[in-house]
Amino acid sequence: MSGRQDRGGRGRGGSRGGGRGGFPSGELPFRPSRGGHEGRGGRGPGGRGDSRGRGDFRGRGDSRGRGGFRGGFGGGGDRGPDIFTPAGGIPVPDPNVRKTEDAIEKAALSKIPSKGLFPSRPGFGTRGRAVELYANYFELSTAAKKDLFRYNVETLADKDKGTRTPSARIKRQIIKLLLEQHFRPHRDKIATDYKSNLISSVKFPQDQKTYNVEYREDDEDPSEPSRRSYRVRVQFTGSLMLSTLLNYLTSTNASAMLNNEPKNEILQALNIVMGHNPKTQTDITSVGSNKHFALSQGLVEKAGLGGGLEVLRGFFVSVRAATARLLVNVQVKHVACIQGNRLDRVIQAYGDENGRNTFRLEHFLKRVRVRVTHLKDKKGREARRIKTIDALASRGDGQGLPHPPRVERHGAGPENVRFFLERPGETGQYISVAEWFRRQYNITVASGIPVVNVGTRQKPSYLPADVCVVEPGQPASSKLTPTQTQNMIRFAVRRPAQNASSIVTNGARVLGVTPQINNTLANFGLNPVPNLITVPGRVLDGPVVYYNNNKSVTPQGANWNMKAIRFSNPARLPSWAWLYIDARNSNPAQGPFQDTLKAFHAKLQELGIQVGPLVSGLRIGLAGNDQADETEIERAIDQSMAKKPVLLLVVLRGRDTKIYNHVKLTCDVRKGVLNVCVVANKFIKERNDQYFANVGLKINLKLGGRNQSLQDSRLGIIGEGKTMVVGIDVTHPSPDSARNAPSVAGMVASVDRFLAQWPADIRIQQGRKEMVVYLDSMLKSRLRLWARHNKNAYPENILVYRDGVSEGQYSIVLKDELPLLKKACEELYPASDSKKGLPRISIIIVGKRHHTRFYPTKKEEADRSMNPQNGTVVDRGVTEARNWDFFLQAHTALQGTARPAHYFTVYDEVFNAKQPKAPFENTADILEDLTHNMCYLFGRATKAVSICPPAYYADLVCERARCYLSRLFDATPQATPAGSVVEGGGVGQMPDSSDVLIHANVRDAMFYI
Repeated sequence: MSGRQDRGGRGRGGSRGGGRGGFPSGELPFRPSRGGHEGRGGRGPGGRGDSRGRGDFRGRGDSRGRGGFRGGFGGGGDRGPDIFTPAGGIPVPDPNVRKTEDAIEKAALSKIPSKGLFPSRPGFGTRGRAVELYANYFELSTAAKKDLFRYNVETLADKDKGTRTPSARIKRQIIKLLLEQHFRPHRDKIATDYKSNLISSVKFPQDQKTYNVEYREDDEDPSEPSRRSYRVRVQFTGSLMLSTLLNYLTSTNASAMLNNEPKNEILQALNIVMGHNPKTQTDITSVGSNKHFALSQGLVEKAGLGGGLEVLRGFFVSVRAATARLLVNVQVKHVACIQGNRLDRVIQAYGDENGRNTFRLEHFLKRVRVRVTHLKDKKGREARRIKTIDALASRGDGQGLPHPPRVERHGAGPENVRFFLERPGETGQYISVAEWFRRQYNITVASGIPVVNVGTRQKPSYLPADVCVVEPGQPASSKLTPTQTQNMIRFAVRRPAQNASSIVTNGARVLGVTPQINNTLANFGLNPVPNLITVPGRVLDGPVVYYNNNKSVTPQGANWNMKAIRFSNPARLPSWAWLYIDARNSNPAQGPFQDTLKAFHAKLQELGIQVGPLVSGLRIGLAGNDQADETEIERAIDQSMAKKPVLLLVVLRGRDTKIYNHVKLTCDVRKGVLNVCVVANKFIKERNDQYFANVGLKINLKLGGRNQSLQDSRLGIIGEGKTMVVGIDVTHPSPDSARNAPSVAGMVASVDRFLAQWPADIRIQQGRKEMVVYLDSMLKSRLRLWARHNKNAYPENILVYRDGVSEGQYSIVLKDELPLLKKACEELYPASDSKKGLPRISIIIVGKRHHTRFYPTKKEEADRSMNPQNGTVVDRGVTEARNWDFFLQAHTALQGTARPAHYFTVYDEVFNAKQPKAPFENTADILEDLTHNMCYLFGRATKAVSICPPAYYADLVCERARCYLSRLFDATPQATPAGSVVEGGGVGQMPDSSDVLIHANVRDAMFYI
């Protein structure tokens, strides 16, 4: 089960030849040319491999591309300091911020508490032991009276010249040239995102003007005339006054308002200015809009991942609004990139990790930029030329040419790729790529490494991998293998103090803040102070956890164990069966497995589950053919269910994602079988008590039991039995998914006051659409289930924890999703309840992909991994006093830097309807305490988890849906009659709602756990 990494977008730009005649740029054309060509990354015809689409490539190379750990701050093993301690000691939290927060709180409490849309903060939390923490923010001082001027940049298509809309990479170069050719006197007073925006500290004389930009690539000779140009329109779109935002943030008037639109526009402009310097530097690569990774020897921090990939350490940067000030959030980030190495070595390393399928290799290399090394300038130095790989050499290349190339097979080597060579006064002839390089450049190239096409399918241009070097810092688009994921984690996981040190040293340097501030920031009057701020926090006490017969356990460090303890409400397992899925021709000993089954049976009984007899057992061997294996698995599951066991224990030979996915699809969707999967090498071994117990946690939940519980008083309004808690999440296709892969929405909801059982509903919708389309019908299904468990009564309160929504989408939740929730209630609740204003609904956004981190300032206030202690809550210092949000780290991180969850209340009818009672001073205390306590009720673990269970369970539901749709979500490249296509098994298969329709037999169980 491999991990997924956060990656930014990639440009599609083509390559361009540099010669004025003959053979441009040293590439291999198929007819005489007077100039260069553009590569567009098309998918033309061509190519076939063997019967399974493999092709073959072999070659030499003394590197497997794995590399060692490099860079400072403990990459890969250096423990570093326990606690981050800056020079000059621990700074105190800014007293002016505290003063403004207190004034806003006092003014707000003097008014009637607001409810409904974006309710105001009902006070700051008061409970818990006070601590001071570092936060990964720089304070940003500004020239308050400085105005920003915003301009839109548009590249105009020229129909007469056939100019097309440029790619993202070409547009970036156009904007760079626009500033060089037309705005040179104002360069340090202009910032750009290199997409469509210019931000200037001075106003241009004209509100709109069209410029002619002479286009050239960075590697082209500036003394030669440009062969193409673009018309670019620059249009003034408005002034942005920093003073407006600063006055709002520093105002102590609780009713002060600043609409989100102007506020977000100012922050967007400041982010463009902050990110301009790193985006302009050639030794820094930027991923997306605000992640920057150094490439220069003095700053680069990287390690090899294997398989032709490497990981870079860099920094996420974002300007944020907070009470009384502006802040710059700086967080350590990591990105998996194609290794900056000779291309033949990258290909060899890829094959070592992933096998020799040339269609997969082509997918891996598509749109990768390479620098050619065989060309020389007039002084004999390497002539820098950058090309973009479109494909591997294929039999379908250049079919429209008079003399198309002759390619023996897809991904053929230079001896087996021949092109037609024509020279004036000579008879044309076919020549191999290898022979051309021997004659023309006196270079002998490796015979077994695939030739790459840096042209197009229609007009190919071939290069051997030996003369190409991958440009560093290009994010990989493919999913990491398990080995690469482990290497990534090994490099990325560091002690909190190491990350804090990186931020104030390398992070500040990448931003151009130290050793001296860059000219752009200085001209805009922006001065980030490269020191971490400190903020006040509080450590909440965790609850006592209860089990069967009211036996209690007091967690230590948010962890506990279940020795000599039975589940709070054990389930019954009248009968069960096992299915062992092994490799074909495997002949394992029967004795150890039978002993394991007996020990497992005993452990389930010890946990309190009433276990009946095993009714069947079956071992099958798979051959490794996907289609045949799927058929065999379905047949075996049918056979195992002949005596109708309540649960099927599936033992897998290893962590095989395809087999696991098919087991879940067959059992959950097609057959309706409660099932649990275990891995053989973990399940069948001595002293396996803990593993058995963990599996028992899942089984009890699937059977409808309750693993642990809390006192009603620790669950507030939920403990009264009239509040249903709902979790909602959406998962989207990854970059290497099929084009027609949908997004999947998952909803879970509690069925009673114990918060133990959370049945789920799943729906598919348009790909990459975040808002849940079928929310009304999904909620109605959960409300009906609640009524079945609560004497046909619907809940008075519905508390929604909505996962996966970015800050920019908060208002869309209220605009699109809240009406659907209310519609569902209107259709089910009796008129008498509606007249009472029931149900009351509250919506809290759960953020786990944010970039805020906290670090302890004192060792005695840190946990064992030197993170803040579990239960740490922060609602001051980095928040806005008028918003109702808080950060909560409920868990203890095993390693690395703990990430707190961020909770933001966007709608409230529940909490402000009740008066706080002791020990709570205000409603903020109630919500923080309730959310924290719920984190101890995640049934699959004996520890507090990092996000509250409704959001966590909804995320698991979406991940399970990805198993059912793996043919679309994990599409793999394969051969087709038209050539190689990066789509895989999902090509032509449209998703259908039945693909995720859980079988009626298990629909109301926690099948996904």
